[in-house]
Amino acid sequence: MLENYFSPKVIALAGAAEARLHESFARFERVSEANTAKVLAAFRAERVSEACFAGSTGYGYDDLGRATLERVYARAFGAESALVRLGFVNGTHAIASALFAACQPGKTLLAATGSPYDTLLETISGGHGSLRFYGVGYREVALKFGGSSEVEHDLVGEPNLPEIKRAAASNDVCAVLIQRSRGYSPRRALSVPDIGEIITAVRSVNPAAVIVVDNCYGEFTGLEEPTQVGADLIAGSLIKNPGGGLAPTGGYVAGKAQLVERAAERLTVPGIGGECGASLGLNRSFFQGFFMAPHAVCQALKTAAFAAAMLESLGLETSPAPDAERNDIIQTVRFGTKEKLLRFCAGLQRGAPVDSFVTPEPWAMPGYSDEVVMAAGAFIQGSSIELSCDGPMREPFWGYMQGGLTYEAGKIGVMTAVEELLSK
Repeated sequence: MLENYFSPKVIALAGAAEARLHESFARFERVSEANTAKVLAAFRAERVSEACFAGSTGYGYDDLGRATLERVYARAFGAESALVRLGFVNGTHAIASALFAACQPGKTLLAATGSPYDTLLETISGGHGSLRFYGVGYREVALKFGGSSEVEHDLVGEPNLPEIKRAAASNDVCAVLIQRSRGYSPRRALSVPDIGEIITAVRSVNPAAVIVVDNCYGEFTGLEEPTQVGADLIAGSLIKNPGGGLAPTGGYVAGKAQLVERAAERLTVPGIGGECGASLGLNRSFFQGFFMAPHAVCQALKTAAFAAAMLESLGLETSPAPDAERNDIIQTVRFGTKEKLLRFCAGLQRGAPVDSFVTPEPWAMPGYSDEVVMAAGAFIQGSSIELSCDGPMREPFWGYMQGGLTYEAGKIGVMTAVEELLSK
């Protein structure tokens, strides 16, 4: 019984939160069921078998499992082709490969949803090896802000469609980047229909532009993926949604076949592309993780909604609201002070199955402009489909919570964090 682990106040807050969320939980489960059917159909159509789980070594030529897995991803995501590789060290690496596939020297990359996630900035405008180094220009369209974040945070940070059309119409724009999730910015996550509207706006003025979607944190939160509404490429991390908590590393790129092969040539080298790349015995984990992914995402969404309801009852601003539509697995909380953010992260860490005895401290993580605190007692290092929370050390001290492989464990982790908040 949870009464053996938590105070009566936290038990009461949790009960009230769950009572509020019955309809939201049912909605998440319907989406999970539909996406599970889609993934199962892809497994059957591509004839996944025990032989696919054998790994390859060395060059990795003729890897049946790797090739079959990539066809499964492509079919499930409504794409022509996919590249699913352990050689991608994170989502940023996969997205960068997609951007290099889309861009041309002397042309310009347009970011349609404001400044990209912090770790992509060096890829775009950094030094040696960046897009800028190879002669690719960069512009961005700022988000359109309206409303008050004190009233409803999700009213701010909308894509500015008229300005996107104006900017995309320029003859030098060869590629457009759309970030589905919010990153560390005050905006809502985009639904696939939202992304479709941006794509339609770009295509109306620049049909040749390659449209790349940073799909991190968004896979399987809805019934479609951006490739099904016209995106040329999508990319993400396997230790987020599509790995289902079982993939130990890796990333993917999916979309138009020619562009996916260009991304493969960025991951390896021109002339080799996707032909090489040993799977090293990980095929089983990749297949099983993708099979589990719709369910794992559902558990993460339920955990996020529960956390929002609990924290809102304490007077904290949350986005999305507890019973709002969700288009990624991230739950943001405005803590207002560094102390509250650190206490919540410490509590979440204490409620984790791994490294529960350590206290997360802010540090200068590679690729970030501010120190970042990260609570992540995960089986896979840095896995954000597992319950975790991070945030930059800058006002107003937003925390970004995500993941939860099972709702039961996610709920307990959140309750532990709330106990920590209430203890001082």
